[in-house]
Amino acid sequence: MTRTPQPPSSSSSSSSGKRDFSHITRREQGLRRSLTASQMAMIAIGGAIGTGLFLGSGFAIGFAGPSVLISYAIGALIALMLMGCLAEMTVAHPTSGSFGAYAEHYIGPWAGFLVRYAYWSCIVLAVGTEVSAIAVYMKYWFPQVPGWYWVAGFSAALVLVNAMSVNLFGAIEYGFSLIKITAIVVFILIGAYVVFIAPGSVADGAHSPAGFANYTAHGGFFPKGLWGMWVAVIISIFSYLSIEMIAVAAGEAENPERAVTRAFRSTVVRLVLFYLLTLALMLAIVPWTAAGQDESPFVKVMQAINIPGAAGVINFVVLIAALSSMNSQLYITTRMMFSLSRAGYAPARFGEVNKRGVPLAALLLSTVGIALATLVNFLYPESSFTFMMAISMFGAMLTWMMIFVTHFFFRRAWRRENHPPLAFRMWGFPWLTLLGAALMAAIMLTTLLTGVFRMTMIFGVPFVAAVLLIYFLWYRKRDGEPQARTATQS
Repeated sequence: MTRTPQPPSSSSSSSSGKRDFSHITRREQGLRRSLTASQMAMIAIGGAIGTGLFLGSGFAIGFAGPSVLISYAIGALIALMLMGCLAEMTVAHPTSGSFGAYAEHYIGPWAGFLVRYAYWSCIVLAVGTEVSAIAVYMKYWFPQVPGWYWVAGFSAALVLVNAMSVNLFGAIEYGFSLIKITAIVVFILIGAYVVFIAPGSVADGAHSPAGFANYTAHGGFFPKGLWGMWVAVIISIFSYLSIEMIAVAAGEAENPERAVTRAFRSTVVRLVLFYLLTLALMLAIVPWTAAGQDESPFVKVMQAINIPGAAGVINFVVLIAALSSMNSQLYITTRMMFSLSRAGYAPARFGEVNKRGVPLAALLLSTVGIALATLVNFLYPESSFTFMMAISMFGAMLTWMMIFVTHFFFRRAWRRENHPPLAFRMWGFPWLTLLGAALMAAIMLTTLLTGVFRMTMIFGVPFVAAVLLIYFLWYRKRDGEPQARTATQS
């Protein structure tokens, strides 16, 4: 692999004298633009419909009871506003640096540095969450086998997939996501049949008959109060995490404007439909008190319905869901580290691409979350999932908040610099943008006041302080703009 340093171009500038966004686009060249609009949509679905829904929903139900439906509705509203902001900026500037590059350009280099590293670290740790969940799922079939065996084996396979090519990644992710969507649709159909046509089918002594009476039969709709409902919003945000992958993948899309717009619309509809419908039916079939973290609540529902073999099939689907999310997250962390390197914020080797257009060194670095998850699962097999989820959430929540803040700066700059009309516009500006930022700030503060998630802030605040200290002590000295890099293919 070889690389050629290239100083940032100053030939193009905005009316305010600031260089335009094209210098960021140029320095991030080298990746293959081969993802189709359909693959883009499936990548977003693949990232967002995973452990957060199939396993994390059990934690959320435990915190909120039936009012978890409101928790996930609030999370869906935030996700909808986030996607609107992201789609607007991404259609204007399709690049793999995405929201990190937007923060750099429209807020300042320090913001781009912080957002990229916060997001990279959170997704690296989220990969660890997915593999921790895989160990939980495999216990269904092989209860005697140590979970870290599965963590290591499945991780090696997905790293190999990501190392091959973006085409292979896109094809496999499309297949994974199709399996998940099909399974969820079947689950919704079966659940609707049980709730509306044959509610007595689960009256087996272990659970009360299916029906909406289960919403209030065990302590009411708010058994843990409004506070429990609000705390569950934290997990809903974790569940929706990765929808922002559309923006990062736009840097490798065949037709970014069409792909992003189509993926935005289909993803939002599918997520809201799948999450809220499945949770509504799940709570009607199995009382919320039966939910837990020992196995997926989807598996518990199928066990309650007594369809032969259905629980095993669903366990296979949730395993595929975790693998799909992990696959997407490995892809996204690799591209974010690639962007950091090309911006001069990480060693040059992480900005190099191989003959297939894959930043291989960045991919290998992004497997550190897998190593951490393997260690935690080996040492603390019963609590590994909760721990990995808690420490991974801070970077995600900070990134989401900064996307809203960046959009506010973006829209003001776009108007001030007399750019042409935007091809896609977020509605309700500036009020919905500011509402999204405020809600994310409130959710972050809530983690500090909640015992199980306190580790989020304990890990996150020192992390942010360290990242900013590194930037202002080292990178700020480079006249406010780091040396941009390009790389030739090997």
